[in-house]
This record gives sequence, structure tokens and C-alpha cells, in this order.
Amino acid sequence: MQERILILDFGSQFTQLIARRVREAHVYCEIHPHSMSLTDIQNWEPQGIILSGGPSSVHDQDAPMVDPGIFVLGLPILGICYGLQLMAHVLGGKVAKAEHREYGRAHLQIHDALGPLLPFKSSEDTEEVWMSHGDRIEKMPDGFRVLASSTNSPLAAIGDPIRHFYGVQFHLEVVHTPRGAEMLTAFVRGVCACNGQWTMHSYVESAIASIRAQVGKGKVIAALSGGVDSAVAAVLIHRAIGDQLTCIFVDNGLLRFGESEKVQTVFRNYFQIPLQAIDARQRFLDVLAQVTDPEKKRKAIGNLFIEIFEEEAKKVEGADFLAQGTLYPDVIESVSFKGPSATIKSHHNVGGLPERMHLKLVEPLRELFKDEVRELGRELGMPEEVIRRQPFPGPGLAIRCLGAIDAQRLEVLRRADRIVMEEVREAGLYDRLWQAFAVLLPVRSVGVMGDARTYDETIALRAVESSDGMTADWAHLPYDVLGRISTRIINEVAGINRVVYDISSKPPATIEWE
Repeated sequence: MQERILILDFGSQFTQLIARRVREAHVYCEIHPHSMSLTDIQNWEPQGIILSGGPSSVHDQDAPMVDPGIFVLGLPILGICYGLQLMAHVLGGKVAKAEHREYGRAHLQIHDALGPLLPFKSSEDTEEVWMSHGDRIEKMPDGFRVLASSTNSPLAAIGDPIRHFYGVQFHLEVVHTPRGAEMLTAFVRGVCACNGQWTMHSYVESAIASIRAQVGKGKVIAALSGGVDSAVAAVLIHRAIGDQLTCIFVDNGLLRFGESEKVQTVFRNYFQIPLQAIDARQRFLDVLAQVTDPEKKRKAIGNLFIEIFEEEAKKVEGADFLAQGTLYPDVIESVSFKGPSATIKSHHNVGGLPERMHLKLVEPLRELFKDEVRELGRELGMPEEVIRRQPFPGPGLAIRCLGAIDAQRLEVLRRADRIVMEEVREAGLYDRLWQAFAVLLPVRSVGVMGDARTYDETIALRAVESSDGMTADWAHLPYDVLGRISTRIINEVAGINRVVYDISSKPPATIEWE
């Protein structure tokens, strides 16, 4: 049976990070709402349970709770921040408002009686950790002992070594707690006695078996975009069922320079996967004519994509299944503590297809994070050029070409974007950046070229660093790189006489402009 850790979510913004750290220890885990029933928890058969943090106080009238029965299952349990306070509260301890709220970096004093959660003797007097709480433990439940303290949290880490219950007031899952990953590994590998056998090699074997069991002798169609997720999903499914898979690639005319040709070459020649390529460039230009509102752009693109995909899928006789590159963050979002997040902007996908076409979904990546998908791609022998491809939005250049879209403006943007990519790669920055791209603004300004007055549009450069796209910081690109990009765009791309650099972080901005 597969070893696995259950993470119960109480609404922390860091819950996904807990899962990432556990998986980095090569132990499989899943996030479920805190309201998961005791029966479902028992049926899931975890080797241990982690209670996440959250914004609530255990004294709130509607404070999120957990079935107290988890504490008599005989399983190791780790509480983080709110999870610690909840565990202490349920087991008879005392939680109260802290005299001083503790947010940000703090220094943890590790006591002599080290438990297995803190498997190291600090080389310094203290260990740096990240705090974010207004309550603290005033009295430990019976059977617990103090493992560490901070200035404002005398009981910053506690443990009951007999029942294998542990709790920390700080967030050990964030990078601001430098040795937090060691602590989580100590819990899942030491306290929970997991062997750490969950690897991409083992995942490939189990995923192939699962795909074959689900599909049988049926046929699968997949929408191929050329992005990492759809590419890895297609290669994995093809590894499992061969020519029972047909990929459909819709060239919407909104791709980067040369990408349409590259996708077709790679999948037909390198992977030898059956591929239907549809030239729909003019159809997309027609529906986008005079559309300037970004949400209307997305909806028009999504609706036409579904229409074209449906037309082509009907040509694949006997297709029973639709493959999608759904990732684990998408799954978490649908069953999260507070339900789906507010819609910042709609996403271009094929969500309407299964209902319209009565297809069953095949989602071989739905248990994986983005970095794990890239690792899976390497395990499948895919080229680095495909695996390391930066995220590219489903609506493509349509949401980077602000204002009305036509073939000429798209070509201007495509040529500018090509220069950005060339210079970023030449400078050795491509793999450091989450995304780097050009945005064409419907903003004209006066310029001078060859002693003549110009009145042309503006290119905005966007480059960000991120680990998962949920938050992002603007990249501090070297001035010489910015200078070369600007000079080349203005000299080589007709219609542009000004280049600006976007230094906004997410939040408050988004990575894409639309």
C-alpha cells in the first residue's frame, strides 16, 4: 500500500507549501478540508495527519474544527500554528490571546529535551523561524512537553512523544524558516515512519497502470497546446495506450513566433504521437475583431476553441475519453477550505467539453504540482526545451495585445516577444525567470527616428520570479539586458518607438496584464 500523509486544511495561505515540502521528502500527501469525516479519514488510511494553519482563533464562534476522533486513531499528528492551537484546545490545554502578536521572523530557542520533530542541535543559540499568529498556547495538554520557545511564545513547539502528537506555533513550511523542511521531513520520515518511496519513477508506473485500467480499449482525444502540462499528459497517456490517443492542436494564430511549427514537429517526429493540426487563425481573428474587453476576449477564444475542438473530435471515431492536463492546485482550489477563490479572470480551458460531448475525463496529472510535472517529463525522456518552457496563457497573445486585435498588431507583438526571448536566453536568465514577455499597449507617443517625427505604440516588458505563480516579484533584470531588448525592439520592430519595464509584483498586480 502507498504511504501517504493527510493534510487537513484550515484556510492557511501556506497549505499548498506544506504539501510541497512533504512531497520533497518523497512521501505522497493530499490536502482535504478540515471537515473531512472521521470515516473518510480512516478509509483513506494515512500514516500521519498534519493540521494546517489558518486565519481563525479557536475561540471564534464559527472556528473551524476537526472531528476529535482523529486523536484516538493512534496516528502521529502535527499541528502548525492554528493546527497546534486547535489540538491543544481539543485535548484540554489553554489557548489565549498573546500579549504581543507575532508576525514575521522570530528566533526559536531550542530546549535540551529535543524531540524527534527537531532532529538537530542548533549550531547557534537560536533558530530563525517565521511566525504569524495572534493567539498562543498558555497551558499544554497533559502528556506534552515543551520543545522550543520564542520571546512571545513560551510554548512555540510542544510534543507528546507517547502519542506522537507534535505542534509548532511557527510556519515550518515557508522558506523563511530555513530548517523547516528538515522538521517536516523528520515528522513524515521519522515520526510517521514513512520510507520516502514516492518518486516520479514509481509515479510513472502507477499512472500508466491507472490509465490502462480506466481506458481499456477505448480511444482518447487530447487538446494539445504545446505547454508543459498538456505535453507531459499526452506523452504519458501515449506511453500507456499508444495509438489509442489522438491529439488535436488548434492553431489560433495567437501563439509566439514559430510555436505552431515547433509543436507539430516535436509531437509528430520526436514523440510520434498522432496529431491533427487545424489552421483556425482567421476564425479567431474574426471573432476577436473590435473586442477590447479582456474577459470578452477570453470568452470568445474559449467558446470558439470548444466549437472547433468539438468539430474535429467528431472525426475521431469511437472517442470515449478526453485528456486534460489538470494539476493538483486546480483540484485543491475546487475543494479548498473556503471553496473556490474569487474569479480574478476566467481561464481558457476545455471545461465545457465533457458535458457537451459526453466524454469521460482522463487526468493523469491531477495529483501533481507544476515542478513535479516537469520532473515527470524528464522521467519520460522529454526534451528540456519542452519541459522548461515558461508558462504561456491559454488565450495566448490576445491578452498581451491590449485593445483591439488584428493580424498586424499581433505580428508586431510576436516580433517584439521574440526579441525578449532571445535576449533573456542569451543572458542565461531564462530558467531563473518564471515568465518573461512583451505586452503591446494601445498607447501612442511621440518619438524621433532619422530626424523624422513618429507617433507609434509602446511595448511593456514583463519579467517575474516565482515558484508557483501564486505570488510573484518583478525580476531585477540587468540594465544592459534591458537596454539591448529596448534597442532591438525599437530598431527592428516597425510601429514601436518606446519600451517600458513593469516593476509591479503580484499581488497587487497580476502577472499577465489582462
